[in-house]
Amino acid sequence: MATVKKAAKKAAPKKAVKKAAPKKAAKKAAAPKKAAPKKAAAPKKAAKKKSARKPNAAFMAPLTPSATLGEVIGTKALPRTEIIKKIWDYIKKNNLQDKKNRRMINADAKLKGLFGKDQVSMFDLAKIVSKHVK
Repeated sequence: MATVKKAAKKAAPKKAVKKAAPKKAAKKAAAPKKAAPKKAAAPKKAAKKKSARKPNAAFMAPLTPSATLGEVIGTKALPRTEIIKKIWDYIKKNNLQDKKNRRMINADAKLKGLFGKDQVSMFDLAKIVSKHVK
């Protein structure tokens, strides 16, 4: 019988007994935090204002378009950035971007003379423009 009682005691779950916190820990107050040593204040530098980026003069130089490019954007001398912008305005106005692959530009009658083929990649525009300006 003694073995049955011992087995029953082992199988029975033990109740958790809360232990009282030691008295020393309760009385002990948290030590005040030491402030980090202050670094010597660095002398203030003169506040520099960031000016707006100045455009590259090469991009802003007016370029004269060729006759075929002039049909699309006009014959007035424009900076390279404006020429690309006007070509994109023409492409969007006439809905010439390929529907499935938006990176490709379909040429209409005016652009076919400029591109030399039916379809070009948008990444080739700068190369094409450089051939048609002076």
